[in-house]
Amino acid sequence: MSLTYSKKEKLKSKKCIEQLFSEGQSVSAYPLRLVFLKTEFNENIVAKTGVSVSKRCFKSAVDRNRIKRLLREVYRLNKVVYFNKIETQYAFMILYLGKDKPTFTQIESKMKLLFEKFSKKAS
Repeated sequence: MSLTYSKKEKLKSKKCIEQLFSEGQSVSAYPLRLVFLKTEFNENIVAKTGVSVSKRCFKSAVDRNRIKRLLREVYRLNKVVYFNKIETQYAFMILYLGKDKPTFTQIESKMKLLFEKFSKKAS
């Protein structure tokens, strides 16, 4: 698994996202929440991932986009560590629940904790 976040790995299907929120399980490490669902994809990838930041908490699109960029970058850098051993395919949605603007290191530490909780819950 490479350190990229290609178009194939992005969760874009509206149908899949609706199924994810209706049937999926979740783990939390405040201010992050991971909703996941075991699914099947046509592509040969381990996970499709999307990120979301609430418009209610961050009115400015600039702030929301910055947080989403940080979430995607931390995911891209850490996915190799956590998803190399997984054979089943998953759909993920990473939600930012906090009300203050985070730094890269804060998100990175919470994302690692989140993926550890996911690994325990999935196995």
